[in-house]
Amino acid sequence: MSVTTTTHLNFRGDARAALEFYRSVFGGHLAVVTYADAGNVQVAAEADRVMWGQVLAGNGFHVMAYDVPSRMGYDPGENPFFVSVRGETVEEVTGYWERLGDGATVVVPLGPAGWAPAYGMLRDRFGVVWVVDVAAEYNA
Repeated sequence: MSVTTTTHLNFRGDARAALEFYRSVFGGHLAVVTYADAGNVQVAAEADRVMWGQVLAGNGFHVMAYDVPSRMGYDPGENPFFVSVRGETVEEVTGYWERLGDGATVVVPLGPAGWAPAYGMLRDRFGVVWVVDVAAEYNA
C-alpha cells in the first residue's frame, strides 16, 4: 500500500484555466471531469465547471483543482485548498478517515461516489479540509 498527498486548489469558475496554466508551466497530463461528465449537475450554469481536475507531470509535479459549486461557501482567503489523501483500497482510506475524524467536522461523509469507490471530506480540529478517497482512473 502507498498513500500520497496532493495540493487541491479551490476556485469558483477558474479551475480549468488554472490547470491549463499549471500544465503550461510544469508540463504533464491534464485530466478534467466536469459536473456534467459525472452526472452531478445541480445548477445548469455550472455543468461545464470542473468537478475534479489534475495536472500530473513526470517531473513529480501534481496538483488537483475544482470549481466550488454555488451552493457551497467560497472565499479564496477562507477556503483556498484541500489536502487530498488517496489510497489504493477502501479499507486503507477508511483507517485514515477514522483517525483524521477525531474532533473533526464531516463535510461529506465517507462513502461510495460516482467517480470513486470511496470519497469523503472533513475539516479537522485545526481547520484543515481533507479530501480522502480511493484512486480511480480517469480518461480525459
